[in-house]
Order: sequence, then C-alpha cells, then structure tokens
Amino acid sequence: MKLTDPEKAMLDGRDGRAKAKAMELLVRYGEALGAERLVETRNVAGTWATSRFMTDFVARGMDAVYSEFNLDSDEVVATPHAAVSSCQLIAGVDHRNWRIQGVPEEAALAQARAEAFFGARGIQQLATCTPYQVGNVPVRGEHCAWMESSAVVYCNAVLGARTNTEGRESTGAASITGRIPYWGFHMPERRFATHACEVAFPVDDMMDWGLLGYHVGEAVEEDIPVLSGIRHTPSLVKLKHFGAAGASSGGLEMYHIPGITPEAPTREAALGGKAPRERFGYGEAERRRAYENLNASARDRDVDFVMLGCPHNSIEQVWLIASLLDGRKVSASTQLWVHTPSAIRQVADRSGYTKAIEDAGGVVMSDTCPAISRFMPKGTRVTATDSAKQAHYLPALTGVQTWFGSVAHCIDAAITGRWTGGL
Repeated sequence: MKLTDPEKAMLDGRDGRAKAKAMELLVRYGEALGAERLVETRNVAGTWATSRFMTDFVARGMDAVYSEFNLDSDEVVATPHAAVSSCQLIAGVDHRNWRIQGVPEEAALAQARAEAFFGARGIQQLATCTPYQVGNVPVRGEHCAWMESSAVVYCNAVLGARTNTEGRESTGAASITGRIPYWGFHMPERRFATHACEVAFPVDDMMDWGLLGYHVGEAVEEDIPVLSGIRHTPSLVKLKHFGAAGASSGGLEMYHIPGITPEAPTREAALGGKAPRERFGYGEAERRRAYENLNASARDRDVDFVMLGCPHNSIEQVWLIASLLDGRKVSASTQLWVHTPSAIRQVADRSGYTKAIEDAGGVVMSDTCPAISRFMPKGTRVTATDSAKQAHYLPALTGVQTWFGSVAHCIDAAITGRWTGGL
C-alpha cells in the first residue's frame, strides 16, 4: 500500500501510539482488501459508546475499551481527540426511559459514562442509525467512513456521498487519522448499476417501499440495482425504508432510480453505458412473496408489543403516529414504543407529539431500538412493526413472533391488542 508522508509519520508513531495503532489497523485492512492507498475522510459515523460491549471492560478504564473495540489493539493506548468530524451511531440505552426498557442500572450508568468520555474527545453523541436526519449530511462525492447498513445505503444512493460498510474498528481508526482504504464505493467505477429491476406494481406508501426493498435486496445481494417504473417521487422516509429493507434481506449498499437519485440522471448513466448483468421484475406476486417472508415467523394474532421506528422515525413520522393515536388508547395488554433520535424527540416534545403519544399510553424512545439493545417489554411473545428490517431480524435475535405491516396496521394492533393487517 502506498502511503503519503503524513500517513507514514502516523504509522511510525511520530503522532503518538494511538495513531500508530490506528494506521497499523488501516494498512492491514487495506491490504486485505487489495486497496492501493488510503483516502482522506472528514466524516466518520461509528460506535464508541455502547454499553452492551463495555460492562466487562469498565473496571479496566475507558482507554482499554477504546483500544480493544475501536483499534483492535491488545496494547492499551490513551484515547486521543478525534481528528475529523465523528459521530456516535445508535446505542443501547434511552437515558430518559431506561427503566421502561428494562436496562440494568449498571448498564445505563456505563453508557452515560462512555458518552461523557467519548463526547469530551470529540465524538458527537447523535446516537441514531439515521445521522443524516439530525445534521450529518455529507455532500455528493464526499468520502465518508460510516457503519450501519441502512445509513450506508442512504449515504451512497440518496446523498451521493461515498462509503463502504465499515466496522467499529475501521471507523475508530478513521476518526483519529482522517483516513480509510480507497476501495469499493469510494471508486467511481465501482458505483455503476449491475442489475436492472422493472417495477411493475405501483409503489407509493412506506410499507410498499419496504416490501420492494426486501425483494430487491434478496435479488441483488451485494450488487447494485437500477430501478425503472417508479411512478412517484419518494420522500426521505420511503427511501430510508427501502434501503434498510434491502440491506437486511441482502447486502444492498447502493442503488439508482433514474431522475431521482443523484448519480442516475438516466438509466443508461446509472449502468455506466453497459448492459445490465441481470434483469428482474417486481410485480404483485413478488410483493406478496416479500410480505409473506417478512411475516413468516408470525402465527398468534394477540400482540404484546408494537415497535415503530427502524430506521429511526423522522419528525413527520412521529407526527403521523401522534395523529393516528388522537382520541384513542393503547390496549392494556399491549405496549407501544416509538423510536426516534433525541434531537427529533426534542422537536416532538415541543410540538406536543410526545405528549399525545404518552397520553394514549405509548412511549417515545430515543437513541436505541430492540434489535440493538435486545430489550423489549418483559414477557413479549408477539410483536408488530412497520419496519422490514426489524421484522427480518427480531425473530432470529429475540425469538419473538413478528408481524410486519403499515403504520396504520401497527397502531390498530396497539389499540386493539390484535393483528388485523394484511395486503
């Protein structure tokens, strides 16, 4: 791997042991990938403060946590200040509602301690899987180092910035060096579509964008689709759910929609002037199959728990939920949790949406979700969600039955305690 003089200085330890260990990691990583060089990045989104991984290390100190989990280093080094803008992604604890979550006090205190420690070292505590909803919005062509599959696909496809799906270690190293291996989606020639999808079934609401994403991700796996036949310009919310679903059923990290996503003025441009390697379609049969696959774990229609907000809800989604709950009460046999970043919850608080949800018997949760924290209401056997991603992961991670459907279906389940949704 070819290194610049400043990179050699970091590797040789002239800028301290932490940066030397970070460069060692990045060089090993880059060589394993076949990267010829590193690229500068000034936008890192990763995980530093997450109590699930820290409780056994707290006694050894936060420098030991950072060295082990963010630099893959057996040597404990002093944690330096971030060299570039770096933000914390979704964590495991809601500091307002950790008791409702069922989080042990020890874990909640460890989370708070970690956030204070890393915050003081320049890690912005956004604590969300959707950093682009709360201020971290890279520009087209900007090189980033992001974790979180749903954020990566949004970053690449919708914003036109450039990132691969990074890990805790590579983002930890990038935050103090401002470097990441130049490979994959950082390279313009690797961003063209390989597969063409003809969308024959009308796709408009959020549930249908989730179903389409689930089908597309399964079809292309880690390749890049270009979609034709989209009849309506989708919102942030719909593209967010499409990408998250595709990253769950497959390994979707980028896609193109001609005339909508920034690197696809035309279908031909999205394909780089080449013919697609494969073609596939999405019609009524594919939609139904995606829906049935997402609901494959569900049998019992009595719902214990309704989870909304994966990826984290935008403010308009919180508003919609509050509106659907107006004048209604959540069933005594069901709990409703609405997940959103703290920054958006503050807007929801001031707008009256949080109170409306709480008056109906729901809880507005921040900074976490059940798939990350592994915490749900005690005794949960059957859950309902508007998230294809949660419907994909929760049965395997927690063993619960999971219904997938629209926001309205889920609110009805919360009110009645019964699942009545369908296509």
